[in-house]
Amino acid sequence: MTEQLKRKIGTGLLTAYGVGIMVGAGIYVLTGAASGEAGMWAPVAFLIAGLVALPTALSFSELSSRIPEAAGDSSYVEVGLKQHWLAVLVGLINIVAGTVAAAAVLRGGVGYLTSFIDIPFLWAVVGLGAALTLIAIIGVVESLAFAALLTVIEVFGLGMVIFAGFSAPPVEAFALPLPPPEWNGVAAATLFAVFAFIGFDDMVNMAEEAKNPTRTMPRAILFALLITAVLYALVSLAAVRAVPREVLGTSERPLALVWEAGTGSSAVFLSAIAVAAALNGVLAQIVMASRVLFGLGRRAPEFRVFYAAHARFGTPVLASVLVGAFVIGSALTLPVATLAEVTTLALLIVFAIVNAALIGVKRKMGPAEFSVSPLWPWLGVVLSLGCFTAAIAGDLL
Repeated sequence: MTEQLKRKIGTGLLTAYGVGIMVGAGIYVLTGAASGEAGMWAPVAFLIAGLVALPTALSFSELSSRIPEAAGDSSYVEVGLKQHWLAVLVGLINIVAGTVAAAAVLRGGVGYLTSFIDIPFLWAVVGLGAALTLIAIIGVVESLAFAALLTVIEVFGLGMVIFAGFSAPPVEAFALPLPPPEWNGVAAATLFAVFAFIGFDDMVNMAEEAKNPTRTMPRAILFALLITAVLYALVSLAAVRAVPREVLGTSERPLALVWEAGTGSSAVFLSAIAVAAALNGVLAQIVMASRVLFGLGRRAPEFRVFYAAHARFGTPVLASVLVGAFVIGSALTLPVATLAEVTTLALLIVFAIVNAALIGVKRKMGPAEFSVSPLWPWLGVVLSLGCFTAAIAGDLL
């Protein structure tokens, strides 16, 4: 065993990892929900949501280039705010959030899988969970390469949906001139769609394995955010063009409706793509949470046992096995939907804390090779707390 992770990841793999996390299986539901709120203006809501996420993404970009460590959020809080207990708490929140998210996505993916393959739910959860954990252990390049392949499948499927949506006869409401924006609906859809871009926070935990993190991390985070925003905008535009908003807003399979409207054929293949998206999401979260546990082992004596990487694979084996086991167990036993809502709220608080940490880091460490305006982290604090307040008020969750 060694205490060093291996720097093998380039900008391309890391960007694909980020896109896979941010797009994930959520696009299969978020598109319909946002379209139901904003109608023809749903694409604008997604673009605005990307802009809302931008300040925090910029803060994470600078912090990950300054402090390229696993358990990134915890390291930033430790350095910027000098609060060890808060740094450990932030790390634990990220581990729980990643585990719960992976469990929820694993359950959803198995649901799609059993819709076209006859396999017991228990064995599907255990088998897929164990296989993905093994991939995470074998190596970070192997893990991210597999994730990148799944991301390509996802994006290809979304491209087919976009093509179908623009091939379908436009719905009556899409005729020119377009109806005026329903700003209340656009605002509601924007707040809801902000959650579509959560994922760049997971990317920073790979900084200790990135080649030249000072350049790689900011580029990958911002590229992933841009690609995801464009994808969501195009998919939602194709959706509102092809399917009436009242149908989209109540459907659990909005993209299947778009495909059927544009081609007149079955959308069974989307179930297979949804499985690929789910596998991508689960693998990404196992990789992320194990790195956070590894990073906590560096800074907190009570987690020291996890601060070890396999000499050959260069991955945190014990941390990966533990996270994988908890993902499988949670997928089989816990009410993950409720837990996911709670951890999403917790992540917004983490975002506010991390933005505050950058303010502290800038004061303590001075200029850096990649540095953003001091206004960005302040804006990130305000927007993170604003989204949290809106969620508590019932506008989001």
